[in-house]
Amino acid sequence: KVGKRIHVMAGLSNLKRAWTELGGKSPNIVFADCPDLDRAVEAAVGSVFFNQGESCNAPSRLLVEASIKDKFLEKALALVPRYAPANPLLPDTIMGALVDKTQMDTVLGYIEAGQQDGAKLIAGGAQVLGASGGFYVEPTIFDGVTNRMRIAQEEIFGPVLSVLSFTDAAEAVSIANDSIYGLQAGVWTRDINKAHGVARALKAGTVHVNSYDEDDITVPFGGVKQSGVGRDKSLHAFDKYSELKTTWIRIDSPL
Repeated sequence: KVGKRIHVMAGLSNLKRAWTELGGKSPNIVFADCPDLDRAVEAAVGSVFFNQGESCNAPSRLLVEASIKDKFLEKALALVPRYAPANPLLPDTIMGALVDKTQMDTVLGYIEAGQQDGAKLIAGGAQVLGASGGFYVEPTIFDGVTNRMRIAQEEIFGPVLSVLSFTDAAEAVSIANDSIYGLQAGVWTRDINKAHGVARALKAGTVHVNSYDEDDITVPFGGVKQSGVGRDKSLHAFDKYSELKTTWIRIDSPL
């Protein structure tokens, strides 16, 4: 909402250009032929709980092929205790507090909405460490999510993972693209043709294959659809500060 207002205000002032990197509901697609399931699980869990989930490109929609979903979730649940909220001053703490009470209440509201919509809460879902004065929420995982649920469509910006299943690549792409956002995506498969085909079909500014969130300053970063306008990082980012000029010069030849 803020980004849209910025674009409107920029247009109403002097038509200045505004470049915005906005929200995301990034899909992370794991096929049954994933070359390293343990690595995929660690990336899926670690990337969505990184920074308490307050990350624009968090892979908050996990799409797992139906035939391996139960095995995947078993491994994912085993990793959840590693991200238990704790004192951020302790060296072993991975997940700290959300930014403020307003955001914590928003996250808890989405968790409640997920349960009301029929998703199955399989991990977390509650505020913890309330006596500390911080705004801590447990790492939370929902199974049985459908793409029509709010927790699958709206950016939560908190430690909440929505798990959906699919049966083939076409269904996975259809679910992944059924979103107003298009910031980032992940694809896990050992089939290079499938990787290229799915990556090309995904409507996202960045697609990671057999990894997630491994970034570099030399690579463009930005989204499509309502995830924003323009690109940061890399030499392409300089385009936003430049204007192309065309100059025509006619040189008449002597008769």
